[in-house]
Amino acid sequence: MTTTRIKQTRVFSDELLDRYRQMGDPPADAVIETLVAEGGREGLGAFMRWLADAQSLDASSQQTIVQKFIADHSVLPAWADRTRMQRGMAFFQKHMGAIGLALGTLSLPYTYLGANGVQVLWLTERIKNDTARRLQETGEWVFAVNDPKKWTSPPAPLLAKERGVVAIIYTLKIRLIHAASRWFAGHTGRWNAAWGTPICQEDMVGTIGAFGYIVLRGLRKLGVSMTEQEEEDYLHHINVVGYFNGVAEELLPQNLREAFQLDKQIARRQFASTEAGKGLTKSLLNAIEEISGNPSARNLAAAQMRFFLGDSHAEALGIPLVPLEQGLINVVSRLPIFPKLVPAAF
Repeated sequence: MTTTRIKQTRVFSDELLDRYRQMGDPPADAVIETLVAEGGREGLGAFMRWLADAQSLDASSQQTIVQKFIADHSVLPAWADRTRMQRGMAFFQKHMGAIGLALGTLSLPYTYLGANGVQVLWLTERIKNDTARRLQETGEWVFAVNDPKKWTSPPAPLLAKERGVVAIIYTLKIRLIHAASRWFAGHTGRWNAAWGTPICQEDMVGTIGAFGYIVLRGLRKLGVSMTEQEEEDYLHHINVVGYFNGVAEELLPQNLREAFQLDKQIARRQFASTEAGKGLTKSLLNAIEEISGNPSARNLAAAQMRFFLGDSHAEALGIPLVPLEQGLINVVSRLPIFPKLVPAAF
């Protein structure tokens, strides 16, 4: 008789998520607070310009607190398994086209369903006013952290790209961008405390889940053949990326069952139709048309979103109901949402 081992699954309670709804990223937030105290908004603005330059990974010209933050947070966690990470990245490379499609027409609009978390994207405005560029930046980062070569440099001192692990430094810069955005959102005078902390831990783990578990769910719907081991390895790799992005370890799902339970909880707590969610989805569709240079790409993307999300979520985001022949579903090459634009300097 064969016994199937049931994986232990943690429960992500409302009490736990309520607590993390009020928490940002203390180490990264401390860096931003110090920079503001020393240089004001102007100093923070100059720092943001460095953070936004994806090709500048050398922090040696930055303030000591920034260099220390990068050095202190650039070590792999004890639970990270390099072999599983390599397999997870190989999985990404194998299914790159389908994953790109899932990211653009499932993962991104899925995050826009978070009624409270989406407000920070709406208030900062850049993603709705410069969506195509934001997609390009996201694509560059996604391809970088899923490229094995970006994880193979010597682990110390991690202050210059030629001496450090590109994927880690790149992700730590994204983490600091989030902290700076959190500071700006909190000082706009328009942030509603009922939304929780801007870019809080609950929203952060939900977003990293959109790059991990939700992508896997999209691939299943596309009919991509995957083993459970492949899915678990990809999830593990994305968890490591999430760790460097500042997500609390307690919130990272340790297996697919936990990822399912966590996603279900967050959706129940946070998903609702909002003006912000609809506006960002509209901007995303416009950007897809702009990137592709093909007016029909907008309708194809909208139909693909409905295919992935289902009508209920699609209606909540204001996604237009457009016809799509079955034969066109899953045509990855028609939707170059995330151009493979990893800068040569990497």
